[in-house]
Amino acid sequence: MSASVEMIVRLACFLGVFTVMAVWELFSPRRVLKEAKGTRWLSNLALVVINTIAVRLLLPITAMAAALFAESRQWGVLTLIAWPLWVEVILSVLLFDLAIYLQHVMFHAVPLFWRLHKVHHADMDIDVTTGLRFHTLEILLSAVIKLGVVVLLGPPAIAVVLFEVLLNGTSMFNHSNVRLPAGVDRIVRCVLVTPDMHRVHHSVLRRETNSNFGFNLPWWDFLLGTYIAQPSEGHDKMDIGLAQYRDPSQVERLPGMLLMPLDSEVEESR
Repeated sequence: MSASVEMIVRLACFLGVFTVMAVWELFSPRRVLKEAKGTRWLSNLALVVINTIAVRLLLPITAMAAALFAESRQWGVLTLIAWPLWVEVILSVLLFDLAIYLQHVMFHAVPLFWRLHKVHHADMDIDVTTGLRFHTLEILLSAVIKLGVVVLLGPPAIAVVLFEVLLNGTSMFNHSNVRLPAGVDRIVRCVLVTPDMHRVHHSVLRRETNSNFGFNLPWWDFLLGTYIAQPSEGHDKMDIGLAQYRDPSQVERLPGMLLMPLDSEVEESR
């Protein structure tokens, strides 16, 4: 797969999932949003544009290119055994997802990384755009970590593209403000992080913020003891965001979002 084809596939999947979730939110919202969408969406989506440009300009290689490079030199633990391609793809996706889970835990546990990640958590509402709202430095750091994981694993390039499409799509899905029937949610969250499951992670309560770290697969939270089934206040009454950041002019406008890591309110918010 060429770089141009990869870009087209990823953009098409992004636009498709974003459109579906935005329409779903409109017709079947889970919660009443506290703030108007206009400013939030403009700022969150502007951050996506900035992040995309920054990654393209500042990183000389994509994850797919890194996978092709590693494959050409037989680097990575997956190259030690001649696995069938479908086994390599499944193993790669599972290991990538575990790596993202561990990275997410690290971004909460390490104060320096939390300074960046709190931009994501400071959103006082949660919807499809929250799944795209990450500080530019966090996106760049995540991209570098991803490159390291690619070189360490040596996955097929198709597995890298597949995982990035899945991660982007499931992030928009599980951050979206959509209503799933309770019975459907219980079944789906056995194999995929649902909006109700991940919403707990965006609670202002620290214990709930430090739970449900999965973006794609829920199994790591189940196995490693970070799973909380429901928010203590219930989904309709729970407060979203961070207790220290309740000023919309700071958390919903692009300049405030970009400057938030410079704020010294770290330990109190984590």
